[in-house]
Amino acid sequence: MATTSLKQLSDMPELLSGGHAACPGCAGPIVIRQILLAAQQDDVYVVSSIATGCMEVSTTVYPNSAWRVPLVHNAFENSAATISGAEAAYRSLKRQGKIDKKVAFFAWGGDGGTYDIGLQSLSGALERGHNFTYVCYDNEAYMNTGIQRSGATPKGAFTTTAPAGKVSPGKGQTKKDLTAIVAAHGIPYVAQASPHRPRDLMKKVQKAVATEGPAFLNVLSPCPRGWRHPPEQTIEIAKLACETCVWQLFEIEDGKTTVNYKPKERKPVRDWLESQGRFRHLFAPRNEHLIEEIQADVDRKWERLLALEAMDKAQAD
Repeated sequence: MATTSLKQLSDMPELLSGGHAACPGCAGPIVIRQILLAAQQDDVYVVSSIATGCMEVSTTVYPNSAWRVPLVHNAFENSAATISGAEAAYRSLKRQGKIDKKVAFFAWGGDGGTYDIGLQSLSGALERGHNFTYVCYDNEAYMNTGIQRSGATPKGAFTTTAPAGKVSPGKGQTKKDLTAIVAAHGIPYVAQASPHRPRDLMKKVQKAVATEGPAFLNVLSPCPRGWRHPPEQTIEIAKLACETCVWQLFEIEDGKTTVNYKPKERKPVRDWLESQGRFRHLFAPRNEHLIEEIQADVDRKWERLLALEAMDKAQAD
């Protein structure tokens, strides 16, 4: 029986062991543990592919692996293609009567391997309709290779390839809206989640696994090393992202949008920016106008999301 009861989940076997090499405070292992706990229920057998990135490098240091499920390591750009082949083979074996297990296929990738390098592979797998769940742990830069900017890096953030100084105030472009791009493929289930709300995340995992066809989960994954915040504040940082609406919790089921969390009193984006060293330069007098621009962009996106929800609800009624 599927559950999000923390008491019942605490008695279940962990499918990602301790002892891996992820950085202190890294949200990635938290996200993976929550997802695997939710996915393994109802006698579901989990099979995964993972792109080169922080989580692959830190959890599969040869000759060891922290994963207690079958895992295929593939190149940076083709996690979705790899799991597509595994899922197609499974369907063939099932038709032949050679396998009767219920298998949930997962592809994992960071924002570099999803927003950028792996986008073509992901798009192809979604368009073909493979029955799998793609999970992006979004830490907003190429953290594994030195904190370079990615399509997920927010406007104004400092990275090693978009440094802040007298010439440039960090990254000049806004963050790519990957979730909207995925939703435009018309797949059955798309959602954004955060590790600070585990029940919400795990419910979404269970919906994704139960979906016939492709599903996509974009999960915020704060990175103390790249975001420049204390390791012990990871979950608070994730919470603050949602309270400022910099990161929105919502799901799109068969084209209908539902916002899963609406702050009673939205905090200003300034609070989010102040919590991380990668935005410290924005508070210099010459850059403060960028804070207003970032706030305006967040406001537009939030209002658009609420409008989409209202429109879908009106059509349903």
